[in-house]
Amino acid sequence: MKRKIAVLGGGISGYGSAILAKKKGFDVFLSDKGKIADKFKARLEEWNVEYEEGQHTEERILDAGEVIKSPGIPDSAPIVVKLHERGIPIISEIEFAGRYKGVAKTICITGSNGKTTTTSLIYKIMVDAGRKVSLGGNIGESFAYSIATDKYFWHVLELSSFQLDGCFKFKADIGVLTNITPDHLDRYDYKLENYARSKMRITQNQGATDYFIFSADDDTTQQMLTEMDDDLRAHQLPFAINTAIASGDGDAILEGHTFTATVGKKSVTIDTRKMKIEGMHNVYNAMSAALATLAAGVDPKVIKRSIYEFSPVEHRLEPAGKLNDIEWINDSKATNVDSVWYALESMKRPTVWIAGGTDKGNDYTPLKEFARRKVKALICMGVDNAKLKREFSDIVPVIRDCNSFEEAMAAAREEAREGDTVLLSPACASFDLFKNYEERGRMFKDWVAKNILSK
Repeated sequence: MKRKIAVLGGGISGYGSAILAKKKGFDVFLSDKGKIADKFKARLEEWNVEYEEGQHTEERILDAGEVIKSPGIPDSAPIVVKLHERGIPIISEIEFAGRYKGVAKTICITGSNGKTTTTSLIYKIMVDAGRKVSLGGNIGESFAYSIATDKYFWHVLELSSFQLDGCFKFKADIGVLTNITPDHLDRYDYKLENYARSKMRITQNQGATDYFIFSADDDTTQQMLTEMDDDLRAHQLPFAINTAIASGDGDAILEGHTFTATVGKKSVTIDTRKMKIEGMHNVYNAMSAALATLAAGVDPKVIKRSIYEFSPVEHRLEPAGKLNDIEWINDSKATNVDSVWYALESMKRPTVWIAGGTDKGNDYTPLKEFARRKVKALICMGVDNAKLKREFSDIVPVIRDCNSFEEAMAAAREEAREGDTVLLSPACASFDLFKNYEERGRMFKDWVAKNILSK
């Protein structure tokens, strides 16, 4: 009799898990309470995977021996509560796919901010080095689908805390933690320590031949490392701009405009002025990428060339256009306060800041000094802007309350003058007005192209 697996969620993570389970001989049933995209349904049908949408048939799901849950489904969902009550194991796609990766190695990147840029940069370096490598996790293709359909020697994975929560035996051969700042606290009882513990799961199961790369400048990370004490067995590779560090295994340190990353006997030196990605946050990202790829055995010359060639990631401080000396920047991926901190930190001109959406328990205090000095107008874009208006009412001279995308963009155009920057950097999730941050970013760029650049 075939072992039964249920998959909750029919997005990238879900369909990939279902196809891999089918290939491995499981009796698979995929269930999505919402609508499954046509392209994903086509792949499920191609592999003869049974699925449903618009409902959860509980008797089918609760009959499974194991459940693979998509990261966007919270533990508070009724079907998940019932699974826990029955004692049915719930795992993530990453945990499931890791069982079948064979001798392939993983470079896993997590963190509150910078993980998409860091993951994309690591992937580029690995590709440029001629490695057979997949890109998965939160970006790229499903990790499970990549394992089901091809043989890779390396998997570069961007992992969220939700994905790590569903990992138990999975191991990162090279783990990267960019930073830990408040994010998604609504899923962690509004306690930073709970969220931080989830992020530190990037180190679980690592042994003496593995690597853990982290920011020595990040106080929360350092606190978690102190608590772990002797539990961490991997080689530790810290990177820092503000902290004096020295590690026998290797490290990356910025001096002036140059940083040197060292792992063992190999090192690479980068002049940050030659990088296409700007801002101090991207210096951190490049440091961690250099350490990860040195640890993976990539030639330092390849690393240097790739870092200098690398262009900004879509939706992360991405230039959307410039006319009449007004620049428009798409930072839609900045869905938390710390991401916006880095965005505002990098602003060199008077800024019209578009923010708002679904608040995740944000504390806006870290942004207030930058807002006071740099933001000339705050455009609140969301269904409920009360908290944003209250937090910045005495800090930003002009605040516009907008309940739609079109209204917000029109207000931004009215407020912007020659020499200004219009920055979309929401600090919030997109789900009140958009499907996701990608849709929000694309709509921003399309509006600028149509209403600004074509005039």
